[in-house]
Amino acid sequence: MITLYGIKSCDTCRKARKALEAQGVPFKVHDLREDGLSASLLEHLLERVPVMTLLNKRSTTWRQLDEATKTEVDANSARALMLEHPTLIKRPLLDTGEEVRVGFRNGDYDDLTTVN
Repeated sequence: MITLYGIKSCDTCRKARKALEAQGVPFKVHDLREDGLSASLLEHLLERVPVMTLLNKRSTTWRQLDEATKTEVDANSARALMLEHPTLIKRPLLDTGEEVRVGFRNGDYDDLTTVN
């Protein structure tokens, strides 16, 4: 089953959901804020996406971090930050079971119409 990771208040996540629904692609939603982020889930995602690609440096959460934390971030500290603040993960994330796609733009999921 395809899983869409995101948060309810994210406009891009809502667009991604609508695109999947419009194509009739079966999927489940995992809200990173409400459902949380376990260490095992984060590691699963990081097996498919580089840690610094997954870290959303444009998020409100990132902007609220102190400058020292942001300046000194590396792969290990990024993992810890994402576990502490799941909204630091770029979204939406679409886990097809074979790959994890980061972000969404119109047309990104068009090839999923045949996935069942």
